[in-house]
Amino acid sequence: MAKAQLTFADIGITVTVPAGSRVIEISDKVNSNIIYGCREGDCATCLMKVMEGMEHLSEPSVLESRLLKEHYAGADFRLACQAQVLGGEIVVRPA
Repeated sequence: MAKAQLTFADIGITVTVPAGSRVIEISDKVNSNIIYGCREGDCATCLMKVMEGMEHLSEPSVLESRLLKEHYAGADFRLACQAQVLGGEIVVRPA
């Protein structure tokens, strides 16, 4: 199974994670400061900035794209509950 390096810049922790992991699941395990509400992509509470490695995350769903647009989030933002790690090196921080 493919692995990825996921760095949480807010706490300076890098972890190796399996491909397919959602960022919010890993964030919760390492006590990052990415907060969440619904974990379903409905509230946008878990908005995060992708500082590096956007190409190593799954494409936003139609729902996520709509929420990002509604919250005026730029191209370097994703919802941690929706973004799945595909591989490579990724650096994120809370929005």
